Amino acid sequence: MKTYLVTGGAGFIGSNFIHYMFKKYDNDIRIINLDVLTYAGNLENLEDIEGRENYTFVKADIRDKEAVRKVFENNEIDYVVNFAAESHVDRSIENPEIFVETNVLGTLVMLNEAKRAWEKEDGSYKEGCRFLHVSTDEVYGSLNNLTDYFYETTPYDPHSPYSASKASSDFLVKSYVDTYKFPAFITNCSNNYGPYQFPEKLIPLIINNALKGEKLPVYGDGKNVRDWLYVEDHAKGIDMVINGGRIGEKYNIGGHNEKQNIEIIHIILDTLNELLDDSDPRKKNVSEELITFVTDRKGHDRRYAIAPDKIKAELGWEPETMFSEGIKKTVKWYLENEKWFKGVTSGDYQKYYDKMYTGR
Repeated sequence: MKTYLVTGGAGFIGSNFIHYMFKKYDNDIRIINLDVLTYAGNLENLEDIEGRENYTFVKADIRDKEAVRKVFENNEIDYVVNFAAESHVDRSIENPEIFVETNVLGTLVMLNEAKRAWEKEDGSYKEGCRFLHVSTDEVYGSLNNLTDYFYETTPYDPHSPYSASKASSDFLVKSYVDTYKFPAFITNCSNNYGPYQFPEKLIPLIINNALKGEKLPVYGDGKNVRDWLYVEDHAKGIDMVINGGRIGEKYNIGGHNEKQNIEIIHIILDTLNELLDDSDPRKKNVSEELITFVTDRKGHDRRYAIAPDKIKAELGWEPETMFSEGIKKTVKWYLENEKWFKGVTSGDYQKYYDKMYTGR
């Protein structure tokens, strides 16, 4: 049985990855979820699997080398999947320091402790151990030409404190591969969407505000383009890389679903109107009149678009969920999980840890 140490597993992408892995491998794997539970980490995302014997939650910060070392010392870790990161661009503009501390220094701690646990006296590593670092397409900067795409060879050109911190962590991982022959991979993904996403990000924010009849804020002219990837497709790609990728390589994971932000908002409104019953009082709130253009974000990149050619050629991965299908599944999930939504937006979800784990 392989043991996965998943950092940031209570967050949006991390929790979806854990769900995907248990759905695929069931009792053939073990997962240790290490998460400090910031505002973006919600254990209710994993409520349905917390009783599994092959799942363990550890509350700890990836910057805390003693806590991380203890996990390695007490467990035979085969794979590390490093999701843990501060990830919201707006927050990085307001407070860059925490992004550097978590995304750079935290990644360094994870690298050092994995290296310490896996390295043998001759400088080689325990057979089969792997470290996968999850990064973003934002490290590549902005595309101005509508025919260009981000490839693994695209030079880095980060424009926000968030993307700069992720670029720095990518370079750290690469340096450990080059210097120590450390068994690591890097994946760079496009914008994820799907269940359990914290509602400061565009899609859940628009769904939540529209249902309540509140303004739908749009940066600038709303024509910034993002490549949207359904989160379960991303989880599948990560699984394929860590189990079949070439050590030391980086793989772009993209959705082939480019949309302008303003398009996304109109699609969400149309989907809400389609899915909501006429008798549902929330339906009367859903209106294009709520769209409100606001001052553009500082350093706002114009277009991201990933070319996932390499991962398709080497591993056979490609996105399975077209945006028209994925957005309907996503909106439906939020409509069916109103309690989750209310808990997250009120902050009550943070009480869940105390309820379930304090005193254990």
